[in-house]
Amino acid sequence: MSARAVRLDKNIIFLVIILLVLIVTSAVFFVTMRTDPVKEALSGDNLLKVLVVLDDGGKPLSTHIITIYPASKRAAMFDIPGETGLILSSLGRVDRIDAVYAEKGIEAYRQEVEKITGIEVPFQLTVKLDGFTRLADLLGGFNVFIPTPVDFTAEDGSRVLLPSGAVTLDGDKLRTYITYAEASSGDDGSSERRQRAVLAFFSALEEASPGIFGGQRFSVVRSAVKSNIPDSSLPELLRQLASIDLERLVPQGVSGSYREVDGQSLLFPFYDGQLLKDIVRQTIAGLTSKDTTVQERVYALEILNGTKTQGLATNTSSLYQNFGYDVVRVGNADSGEYDKTVIVDRIGNPSVAQAVAKVIQCENIQQTDVQPAAADDYATEAVMDFTIILGKDFDGRYVR
Repeated sequence: MSARAVRLDKNIIFLVIILLVLIVTSAVFFVTMRTDPVKEALSGDNLLKVLVVLDDGGKPLSTHIITIYPASKRAAMFDIPGETGLILSSLGRVDRIDAVYAEKGIEAYRQEVEKITGIEVPFQLTVKLDGFTRLADLLGGFNVFIPTPVDFTAEDGSRVLLPSGAVTLDGDKLRTYITYAEASSGDDGSSERRQRAVLAFFSALEEASPGIFGGQRFSVVRSAVKSNIPDSSLPELLRQLASIDLERLVPQGVSGSYREVDGQSLLFPFYDGQLLKDIVRQTIAGLTSKDTTVQERVYALEILNGTKTQGLATNTSSLYQNFGYDVVRVGNADSGEYDKTVIVDRIGNPSVAQAVAKVIQCENIQQTDVQPAAADDYATEAVMDFTIILGKDFDGRYVR
């Protein structure tokens, strides 16, 4: 074979290699653009669902699902307590859900959270407590509201001091705020404090944008936040979290009863977890509803027992509170027993009335006219949005 033919063959091979490299590079670029999870979620009329875990020494200090409807910036927040008791398939035993995180890691933990809520949560953010306090210092502190001043001595002898009111917490004070526990208190409000802290983080991001999402400052954020998405997608995900309408967000959690299992007090969700799934499903449906009045504010309910079943109205009150409603009065119906449950719409809003009725699957909705109250009139009827009269067709969960 001549030298010229050999050189020609080598040139052809070289050109083929260059062509293959270009094809592979283009394919990778195309696939990357097509599979960017955050861009894909934002490309249509979709919900953005994020699991946010605050990690303290390898255990989840708090776990929240944040669901955002980017078109309106409306969002929902679901708190998953670590002591939630379940049959955990990943561990093969009944235990608290945060045991999965400690033993199997965040991926298995996310799958268990998806099972109990009934929704897929594709995105996850994990922030270690040390990183969370660094972020507070980076962003100039987190603003939280503390209802009453805190002043007590912890078991280790340290004194916990936090003022009341709207307070800006630096990293050290933030750590104290979300970790302190009063041994004498059965419910020390730690879950609510951690919810406020996470929301304060989003608010601080919003105040620091757009500058925080680029340059050296964002490298601190990136080092503190671990995610299952590419680094290039993290700024956009955090922008979406920072932009949610906090004024219209009502945090919700798991309701259930505590039982002792193998020396642990576990919170078992009501109705074998179906109530939680219903709450999540209905709340998410409200986010995407074209009628924004459904979640415009917290609606006030009056619940009356129209049966001889003791405690029915009180139990139903807890049910509606789990769905985010404000139950301002519980009592007995004046007109004796009712065969059928009825929802009385006092504000003339069919969409909201349907949402209220859907909680207990009631189809009997009636409307009444209530005249506006005078400025000094604080009668109960004047503040009611809906009255629910429970009848014999109500079994404690649904109208049959």
